[in-house]
Parts: sequence; C-alpha cells; structure tokens
Amino acid sequence: MQNTILKCENLYKSFRKKEILKGVSLEIQNGDILGFIGPNGAGKTTTIKLILGLQKIGSGKVVINGFDIQKDFEKAIAKVGAIIENPDLYMYLSGLDNLKLIANLYKGIDDNRINEVIKLVGLENRIHDKVSKYSLGMRQRLGVAQAILHNPNLLILDEPTNGLDPEGIKDLRNLLVKLSKEEDMGILISSHNLAELESFCNKVCIIKNGVIVETSDLETVKKEASDGNYIIEVDDARKARMVIGDMSNAQDNTHLQVHADKESIPMIIKKLVLQDIKIYGIKEDVISLEDAFFKKTGGNVID
Repeated sequence: MQNTILKCENLYKSFRKKEILKGVSLEIQNGDILGFIGPNGAGKTTTIKLILGLQKIGSGKVVINGFDIQKDFEKAIAKVGAIIENPDLYMYLSGLDNLKLIANLYKGIDDNRINEVIKLVGLENRIHDKVSKYSLGMRQRLGVAQAILHNPNLLILDEPTNGLDPEGIKDLRNLLVKLSKEEDMGILISSHNLAELESFCNKVCIIKNGVIVETSDLETVKKEASDGNYIIEVDDARKARMVIGDMSNAQDNTHLQVHADKESIPMIIKKLVLQDIKIYGIKEDVISLEDAFFKKTGGNVID
C-alpha cells in the first residue's frame, strides 16, 4: 500500500525581491523514485532546501510523514536522509569510523544496524579502509549509508552523480533502486543526467523559472511529449509515404514515421495493405526523457 511521504503545497520563495519559487507543488509516496529536473537556476536546490528546513519558506507548506516542517520540524525531519551534492566525510578515518560518528547523533543505532547498512550499500570489503583511498563512487555510497543509518523513509539527493564515472553512476543507480524496492523508501533525486534518471526513476517533476511545468509518471511524460508519432516498418517506405501523404515521413527505406492519433492507425494500415505494401511491425515512437524535457521547457533557458 502506498502512502504519501512528502507533500509540498504551493511553495513560494523570494530573494531580494526576486521570486525564485512560484507555487511549487509535488509529492512522493513510498517506493517512488522521483526525478526532479529543470534548467540551471530553475529552483531545484531552493525547493530541496525548503523541504529540509535549510531555508525559510516564503509561503506554502511542506508536510513529511504527516508533520508540517514549519510547525513540527523535529518530527517532520526525523525520518529524512539527505545528501546535498557531495557527502561530508572525514577522509583520514575509515568508512566504518565515519558511520560510527554519524550513529552517535541518533538514538538506538547499534552495530547490527551499522553492519546492515554497510551490506546494503555494498562496502563490506572496503569499510575498514580510509575514505581517502575510496573512489568517488565509493564515497557517494558511504554518503548514502550515512544518510540512511537512522532508517528514514525519505531520501533526498541533490546532484548525486556529479563527478562519478559510468561505473560509479551504475552502482549508485542500483543502490537507489534497491532502497526503493527493499526498504520501501521514497526518493527525491535532482540531477542533470537525464539519460541516467530515465533508467530508474518512475516519476518526473519538471521545473522551469520556479514553476512546475509537468509532474507525472515517467512514461506519461514521455508519451505526452511524443505528440502522437508511430513508426511503421514496411517493405517500401517511399511507396508507403505516397499512400499516406503529408502525415508521414520516411526515416529510411523500410521505416515510416506517421503523425496520427491512435484511432487513425487501423485505417492507415488498411490503406497500406490495399496497396500491397507489406507491414512488418508498428510501434509508438516514444521520445527520450531528455527530448521530453526540452519540449516542456523550450531548452536550457532561464527567463
């Protein structure tokens, strides 16, 4: 059963009379991985800081696990873990000692929980090494371990893949999917790596100039931005285009892109068949998250 963990309602925030956030609303349920995306300066980090109580809310409210962040901060933030860009680590200490220091900040975190988290993030073989010997990916995993030591049900990550190599990104991706599924955790992740987000997020929230322009599940966002395009594989794309007309475009000798609504597709297929054109397959031409993002925002531009 899904429950709403985080709910932001109509958030506004201004700095020096400049309005940064203009009515931002979003929500996360347990098991969700929400990709929070937008151009530089769109308001992503500001929104995250308001959620975490690091900046004062102008108006609107943030509710975490039923508690208002402004009225009951300690209870609201009690089950939240977060990493803003790079995790804070003591490089001269071992990974284990770093975790023990964080554990001292909370009540009831014993060695069993520390060992459980170490295994969860996959650092069993290197946990006794100094953090200075860790790769960036390993440091990021240790940062996640710190953030989830106290059994949070909400994890917030701001640009966690910055500086990571492909292997480090893959490890972090696998870890976040594992946390959402096995720990039933809700995850909010802000990142510019849209291709990577597409591979594991189930929901997307797009912000531009402090305004949410889209928030929905990933496939819906991509499907809506695809604008009714289908790819039909035929034996002769040029001939097929002559039959269908201007609503189509030959991609190569055997593939035809057709712009039409779903209800029109059977009639289009019938036309092709009546002209003895062989049809080998048809599929909806769903664009990538990156393409959908540019369609929704008009490009990486801040007004």
